[in-house]
Amino acid sequence: METLKEIVNPLLKWYDGHARVLPWREEPTPYRVWVSEIMLQQTRVEAVKPYFERFLRELPSIRDLANAPEARLMKLWEGLGYYNRVRNMQKAAKELLKEHGGEMPSDYDRIRELPGIGSYTAGAIASIAFGIPRPAVDGNVLRVLSRVQKSYEDIMKQSVRRKMEEQIQAVIPKERAGDFNQSLIELGAIVCVPNGEPKCGECPLKELCKAHGDNVELELPKKTPPKKRRIERRTVLVLLSDNKAALKKRPPKGLLAGLYELPNLDGQYDSEKVLEYVKGLGLSPIRIQPLPEAKHIFSHIEWHMAGFAVKIEEPDQEPEGFFFVEKAQMEETYSIPAAFSAYTEYFKHCF
Repeated sequence: METLKEIVNPLLKWYDGHARVLPWREEPTPYRVWVSEIMLQQTRVEAVKPYFERFLRELPSIRDLANAPEARLMKLWEGLGYYNRVRNMQKAAKELLKEHGGEMPSDYDRIRELPGIGSYTAGAIASIAFGIPRPAVDGNVLRVLSRVQKSYEDIMKQSVRRKMEEQIQAVIPKERAGDFNQSLIELGAIVCVPNGEPKCGECPLKELCKAHGDNVELELPKKTPPKKRRIERRTVLVLLSDNKAALKKRPPKGLLAGLYELPNLDGQYDSEKVLEYVKGLGLSPIRIQPLPEAKHIFSHIEWHMAGFAVKIEEPDQEPEGFFFVEKAQMEETYSIPAAFSAYTEYFKHCF
């Protein structure tokens, strides 16, 4: 704990001179902090910037988020993945509209109770937007603390995370709580990096870091390896009729719940079986073209996909569950998960 007390001043001094200029830092209102933190979960900073700016432009307040049509909300989130994140944001926004007049309460425990907000996000909003001295411990912070303290405890365990939150709580400066949390996150993001050599020569904590002192930086942090992902094989169909392409809507529960998708089949079909399936829908294929194979990784599943483009005659009636949309509709209205991006990119150029 003495080591952690010693990191506060050098870390804040370093942050004052090295903090990245990020759009959500320019005006750290509770809503902007909230949106940015949810977007940044499992998404790179550079990728988030244009999404953040577009989202805030179209939905500039909690009230706007609460009242947004679901289809538009999904479209604004398209490409960020993990769509339950934005669904939970809207649930929380509706709760805030009903109980707090559309404002985020300046109370950590109340923020923590909102749908989709865990201890990290609550700590980030409380400290950055309201100056409340509560920790915001994410993967970057866990890595920094593990190395600074030369801790070999498994950071995937909730008990270890809670312990480190308690350690930060004990040293977080009341007058600069938000800056301190951000300085730890920033250090882990750009200096004490994962998956390679940390930039110890640039680190303001190198003289205090026990892992660096004993030359064991690359051994830390310790974490349980993830479970092996299950592989699922699928066949994706790009069904084209004149200037339209076929879409389906996924079930309301389960993987990619409620989103729009290209028609796809369990298993990997050859062209003969695909044509048989298409005819079975009551459609008349004109020609078929195999597309490159693709892969998409979810947290616990890998999709290994084969694809086919099938040109069809304009149908008299759309098959049940299918609907055909024009390019402009697809781009403006329908949120199609990144899992299908290898094939949506193809049919965008086929109109």
